[in-house]
Amino acid sequence: MPTIIFSSSKGGAGKTTAAVVLASEFAEQGQAKGLRVALVDADPNQHSAAWAAKEGKPENIDALSVGKDDDILQVIEEAQRNAAFVIVDLEGAASSTVIGAIALADLVVVPCQPSQNDAREAAKTIKQVQYAAKVSRRTIPFVVVFSRISAAIFTKTNKHLAAEFESAGVDVLETALIDREAFKSIFSFGGTVNTLERKNTREAAGPEKAAENVRAFAEDIKRRLLKSQQQETERVAHA
Repeated sequence: MPTIIFSSSKGGAGKTTAAVVLASEFAEQGQAKGLRVALVDADPNQHSAAWAAKEGKPENIDALSVGKDDDILQVIEEAQRNAAFVIVDLEGAASSTVIGAIALADLVVVPCQPSQNDAREAAKTIKQVQYAAKVSRRTIPFVVVFSRISAAIFTKTNKHLAAEFESAGVDVLETALIDREAFKSIFSFGGTVNTLERKNTREAAGPEKAAENVRAFAEDIKRRLLKSQQQETERVAHA
């Protein structure tokens, strides 16, 4: 089953938020079909695990926490056997463990805030993915997602960074994650942006705009996974 790894060498890039909201959306979409989603927290900060411990987590999310003495590859492989989607919140440090985890990915998502410094850190993460691909002798698709973007305007810096990534041949996800209060609130109150009560977010629009953003984000990720599968099928056919 598809394994999606969120990786960033920079703290505060929005990695955990992106992983949690994607896992929640996939779980809510799959409830009627009895599909399960695994959310693997492999970051020492354990923010995903802290969210999962609160009330309101979709019942079909299996929250798995990776401790310092655990074998992350074993945890991911076990999750792959039991879930329709595996979402991994990976630690940012460069290590053989991180490279090994990336080697199991069907898609690596690299969150990037709209700043030049964040773009440089995203480039470091992309190099890790490329190295993991060489070591594992397979193509590992990756995509950058802009995070914590202003809801009001797509700035000149946003446009400049998007152009830089494009010129470097790096895919950027069409849907960016907007800087919404609801994304912060779920870590305080639990649940998802679809179940968050309006009183628990100070935004005038409530959580509805955040929920729309997450749905678009999830659909873009699905399309990126499908594109990668099609490219791999074509590569094998012409090998």
